[in-house]
Amino acid sequence: MDFVRSLVHALWMLVTVVPWGIIMCVNSLWKRGIPLYWMAVTWLNWAIGGARVLLGIRTRVTGMENLPTDKLAGCILLVKHQSTYETFLMPTLMPHPLAFVFKKELIYVPFFGWAMARLDMIHIDRSQRTHAFNKVVAQGRKLLAQGIWIIMFPEGTRIPRGQKGHYKSGGTRLACETGVPVVPIAVTSAKVWPRKAFIKRPGVVDVSIGPAISSVGRKPDELMREVEAWIEAEMHRLDPDAYVPEAAPAASTTA
Repeated sequence: MDFVRSLVHALWMLVTVVPWGIIMCVNSLWKRGIPLYWMAVTWLNWAIGGARVLLGIRTRVTGMENLPTDKLAGCILLVKHQSTYETFLMPTLMPHPLAFVFKKELIYVPFFGWAMARLDMIHIDRSQRTHAFNKVVAQGRKLLAQGIWIIMFPEGTRIPRGQKGHYKSGGTRLACETGVPVVPIAVTSAKVWPRKAFIKRPGVVDVSIGPAISSVGRKPDELMREVEAWIEAEMHRLDPDAYVPEAAPAASTTA
């Protein structure tokens, strides 16, 4: 049954993304910026709504009160990355437009990538690391000044359930360069939508938004360690079954 539901959802995504991509590209000829962004979020709502109806995947969110409330207040969202689900979900939850930092190869994906290329996102060439980060800072500073929040996945790739990737400091480096706070977010999406898996399962995805952490006077690596500690502790709390308890040390014996 899970296979059939997953197949129907995949078909739903396919048949909706083609006209949506075309509509986005056509509208981008005279509409850009934030209005075009919210048009894009319409399709993401279809994707998340389809997951709810067809796959039985529901979302439970806590910590929305931790987000900045000022219209032009900037922040950088640093999100646990377990599956594609949270990349679709986050723009549907956040009250501000988001700008993803992603590898430029994605803009060549038919329809979806073409539409992404028309938005105010930050696509980078990972082979040019110094130039790529300079581009992130320049574009990030401009977008943050407009009230657009930057979203990054510090682990860089989707991580299997119950595991921890290497947290890279790009997001906290950008925060320290621009002076905006970072907001750590834990997501348990792999419980129902595992990485690189076609078959999804019904269930609840918990999204926990942590308190904003100031970047003023902080060093990027030290700030990222604080973000990592909060996210991983929260993942253990939200999804304890995914983590194998550490073995207790053997008792010493004396003759």
